[in-house]
Amino acid sequence: MFDVIIAGCGPTGAMLAAELRLHDVRVLVLEKETEPASFVRIVSLHMRSLELMAMRGLLDRILRHGRRRPAGGLFAAIPKPVPKGLDSPYAYLLGIRQPVIERLLAEHAIELGAQVRRGCAVAGLEQDDEGVTVELAGGERLRSRYLVGCDGARSTVRKLLGVGFPGEPSRTETLMGEMKVGVPQEEIAAKVAEVGETFQRFWLRPFGEGVYSVVVPAAGVSDRAEPPTLEDFRRQLRAVAGTDFGVHSPRWLSRFGDATRLAERYRVGRVLLAGDAAHIHPPTGGQGLNLGVQDAVNLGWKLAAQISGWAPEPLLDTYQAERHPVAEDVLDNTRAQMELHSTEPGARAVRRLLTELMDFDEVNRHLIEKITAVGIRYDFGEGPDLLGRRLRDIDVKQGSLYGLLHRGRGLLLDRTERLTVGGWSDRVDHLADPTAALDVPCVLLRPDGHVAWIGDDQRDLDDHLSRWFGRRATEEAGENPAG
Repeated sequence: MFDVIIAGCGPTGAMLAAELRLHDVRVLVLEKETEPASFVRIVSLHMRSLELMAMRGLLDRILRHGRRRPAGGLFAAIPKPVPKGLDSPYAYLLGIRQPVIERLLAEHAIELGAQVRRGCAVAGLEQDDEGVTVELAGGERLRSRYLVGCDGARSTVRKLLGVGFPGEPSRTETLMGEMKVGVPQEEIAAKVAEVGETFQRFWLRPFGEGVYSVVVPAAGVSDRAEPPTLEDFRRQLRAVAGTDFGVHSPRWLSRFGDATRLAERYRVGRVLLAGDAAHIHPPTGGQGLNLGVQDAVNLGWKLAAQISGWAPEPLLDTYQAERHPVAEDVLDNTRAQMELHSTEPGARAVRRLLTELMDFDEVNRHLIEKITAVGIRYDFGEGPDLLGRRLRDIDVKQGSLYGLLHRGRGLLLDRTERLTVGGWSDRVDHLADPTAALDVPCVLLRPDGHVAWIGDDQRDLDDHLSRWFGRRATEEAGENPAG
C-alpha cells in the first residue's frame, strides 16, 4: 500500500512527488503515456517558480538547460522594460523546453525515492475512510491512503470524482508550432513588425538552426484532439500576413484555445486535484506550468503532515483555501489579456490606454508581480503586510536563506537569538542570526517559504507553531511537555 498515488507525471505531478518524498511519504506516480512528450515547446519559469527551485536546490541544475531573458513585456505582450526594484534575486524569465523541465523534475522525484510507472492510465477509483482504491485501464487495482489528480485539463480523476469544472469554452483558437522557413530573416522581421500592430497573437521568432517558433490565429474553433496540419499554418499565415514565409519541415504543431475553467473543489475526501486538472486558462503570460508547480509546493508538505500524523485539523483544507483564489486571479488576468489581444476597436483603445499607464513604474511592477506570482499574499489573519507573503532569498550567516529550505521543513529565522522551536524541532529548523537582512525581529517560515508569523514573543510563537505544525513532539508521545 502506498501513502499517495499521483495520476500524471507532468511538472505538477513530478514536483508533488518530490515534495512528498522530502518527508518520506511512499509515493507512486502513474503516467498514462509510455514515453515522454516528443514536442519541443518552450515554456517559461517565472520568478516565483525559480525561487521554489532555489528553495529545493534545483535551480543550478535547471539553469544549465534554459535561457534567461528579462521579465518585462509579460502582460498581454505589451512591450515594457523590467520595472525597477523587483523584490527577488531571480528577477528574470527562464525559457526552457517543456520535455526538459518535465524530465528534470521527474528525475528529481525518482532520486528522492518516488516510483514512476509509465503506460498506466487511471480508469476508476473508490474511496473509504481508510484510503483510495485505484483501478488501472488494464484492470489492476492499487491501494493508497490518498490520490492526487495531476492528469491535465481532461483529468480522468476529476471526472471520476464528479467535481464540476465551470467556466467558458474556447471562443478563439491559436496555432503554434516550430518549423523552418524559406525567406530571409530580414523579410520575416519586417512583416512581423507590420502585422503585429494589428494581430497580437502573431509572431515568428528565430529558434536557431533555421527553425522558427510560429504563432498565428486559427480560422475558428475546432476539435483540439486533432492537431493542425502544416497546410493549416500556411493558409492562416497567408490570410493574416499575406505570405506563408515558405514554412516547411515542422518539428511539432499544436493549437490552443482560450477556454477558462476552475474546479469547484480541490478536495473530495482522500482525493485531491492540482495543476491543469484543477484549472485551465489561456497561455497568455505563460502562467500555466508555474501555477501547477506552485500548487504542488503548497500541497506537498500539508499532505505529508496529514500522513505523518502531526497535521493540525484544518491544515489540509488550507490547500484549497489558499490556492483556489490564486487560480481565480490567474483566470481573471488571462481573460483580461485575451481581451487586450482582440482586434476590435474598443479593445485596441483599452490596450493603448493600458500601454500608457504601464509607463508608471508602480503599474508595471504590479502587473509583473501578478503574472510571476511574487505578489501573492495568503490570508493568515491580521498583521504586517509581510505576513502571508513569501520571503525573498536573503543573505544569512550560513549562506542564503533558500539554501536552508532544501529539506522542505519550516524555519524560524531569529534575529533576537532568544527564541526556540522546542518540541517542534523534528519539523521546524531554527537559525539564530542577528545579522539577517530583515526589518522585523523574527519570522516563522512555512516549508513553501511563506511567512506564517512575525514577532519576538515565545508564547505567541508557540501558538503559531501549533497552528501550522501541530502539537509538540512530546505531546504526541503522550509525555508531559514540562518534563
